[in-house]
Amino acid sequence: MSYTNSLLICQARLVLPNGEFMVGDVLIQGGKIAEVASTIPNATSSPEIDAQGLTLLPGVIDPQVHFREPGLEHKEDLFTASCACAKGGVTSFLEMPNTKPLTTNQAALDDKLQRAASKCVVNYGFFIGATADNLQDLLSVQPTSGIKIFMGSMHGDLLVDQETTLENIFAHGSRLIAVHAEDQERIKQRRQEFAGISDPAIHSQIQDNTAALLATQLALKLSKKYQRRLHILHLSTAEEAELLRVDKPSWVTAEVTPQHLMLNTDAYKTIGTLAQMNPPLRSPHDNEVLWQALRDGVIDFIATDHAPHTLEEKGKTYPNTPSGMPGVETSLPLMLTAAMEGKCTVAQVVNWMSKAVATAYGIPNKGEITPGYDADLVLVDLDNYKPVRNEEMLTKCGWSSFEGWNLTGWPVTTIVGGEVVYDKGKVNTQVRGQALQFI
Repeated sequence: MSYTNSLLICQARLVLPNGEFMVGDVLIQGGKIAEVASTIPNATSSPEIDAQGLTLLPGVIDPQVHFREPGLEHKEDLFTASCACAKGGVTSFLEMPNTKPLTTNQAALDDKLQRAASKCVVNYGFFIGATADNLQDLLSVQPTSGIKIFMGSMHGDLLVDQETTLENIFAHGSRLIAVHAEDQERIKQRRQEFAGISDPAIHSQIQDNTAALLATQLALKLSKKYQRRLHILHLSTAEEAELLRVDKPSWVTAEVTPQHLMLNTDAYKTIGTLAQMNPPLRSPHDNEVLWQALRDGVIDFIATDHAPHTLEEKGKTYPNTPSGMPGVETSLPLMLTAAMEGKCTVAQVVNWMSKAVATAYGIPNKGEITPGYDADLVLVDLDNYKPVRNEEMLTKCGWSSFEGWNLTGWPVTTIVGGEVVYDKGKVNTQVRGQALQFI
């Protein structure tokens, strides 16, 4: 179902901007939240959603995904990925530049924007990728959420691992720089040291905590030198979290993924290469320190790093297996289940997955249930649990590293721009999201 003009959500448990809850109604008109009140008489005869027993949250903004289009559509494409987003309560995403061709100039960005406009059922934005020689593009392309720098775990033009090249990028312009912080030289050395080992668990030793810390230290040094807006992607280690706890300028933010909070190196024993990602899974101690850093505000928000590969690709022998796992369908239920277990609060989850992301990236009018804000919303069921099932995944890759996990907080209804894009298991494929704006 789809409502173009108006919609009334009735008697939901609402999460308000101050983190408090109320039971009430939300009136949506023209794609915006028009009114929030205990009761709203339906004088306009708007279509209604009976939300009794459900919790209404701002839609999730996932600030790091790899949706594979163009060039790698056998793994995922913008349509399948955005349908998976809708099922997971993700109403907006920021997508990374490692597609084919790479998103490193205005023409490639324009191509992605055109593809998304015709295919995406949720809102979309794209990063521009840094290379050693595209500084002018990094300064001029529009609209983009920021500059993505792969300091390691990459090959080809997107690998930018020389300090002089990195410094040149940090020294010019003011656009947000988001870094994949792993030290490429250390990774190369350790690949040689552990060559010939086919156990995927060795991945976490090759790309170890030190490799991550060295790169984060360098990015932080350059950011402080130029007071350049820096975002550290998928922070994964206790050492990085403690570094930021004592040395985090006001213009620096960091994110963590659900998998780095909830999975660790023990996962290799049960799911093998389905646990392989970059940066790798860490120890239970790292899990604990990352959780505390997130609760304390040292880490600012959640991202999935949704990076799907086919089961055939994942079924090869390490190190010939690609790194990455899907995540947009499970991130919100995983975090809400953690809230139900007492690891955090629902209000914190809302901040980490919606408001804080909108603030960090300058995305206006999103992340709150407030009159005047965009009607990007998700109704979730916090009273019932059900397991993650591979056969129910909408991502094209068709699997989840969390298969079998019993979760609550599954989306029942997802709304994008005032239109119902997902409802009780079905995606309305006629809805189209909008290109995000960045201020």
